[in-house]
Amino acid sequence: MLDDAVLVERCQKGDASAMHRLIVRYQDRIYNVIHKICQNRDDAAELTQETFVKFIENIESFRGHSTFYTWLFRIAVNLTYNHCRRRVRLPMQSIHAPLRPDQAEAAGRLEAYLAGQGGDDPVQLVQDREIGQIVLRSLACLPDDQRIVLVLRDMEGMTYAEIAEALDVELGTVKSRLSRARAALRDILKSVV
Repeated sequence: MLDDAVLVERCQKGDASAMHRLIVRYQDRIYNVIHKICQNRDDAAELTQETFVKFIENIESFRGHSTFYTWLFRIAVNLTYNHCRRRVRLPMQSIHAPLRPDQAEAAGRLEAYLAGQGGDDPVQLVQDREIGQIVLRSLACLPDDQRIVLVLRDMEGMTYAEIAEALDVELGTVKSRLSRARAALRDILKSVV
């Protein structure tokens, strides 16, 4: 398997198959990050497509000052953040309300993850599903800037430096947003559980 640097170099020379390989390599990860941030499947699909259009349009300007992964995630997160800021805010949904289909899908993935740690006990599976739904609803209650850093750090496993680079903010800003996001999420969860 060719590493990203080789594929990027080929992309910059106009190699369409190298572009295709990078898109296939990262499309699911990009979609999942965007979906976790914007909480809407249709928006996530559209923003993922827009991310790869930007990638194709701007690959010649990539200079390797960061990893390709970080550069691509920066494009995705910036597009998603701008989308979230532009969209009309809907009234807050009660965390006891039924999940929308796109939230139910994410809850199912979270449930599968949690269930993998809890064994095959049916009672545990039901509890894990409920916890997954509560966490998703609670995450949606966070401000966009806090939700983004929380998703990137705690769900995607990016380092503080990668997040700072992807969001074009200072390292201290990432740490403070993450701290506030975790505290807010903890408070939300305490009030529910």
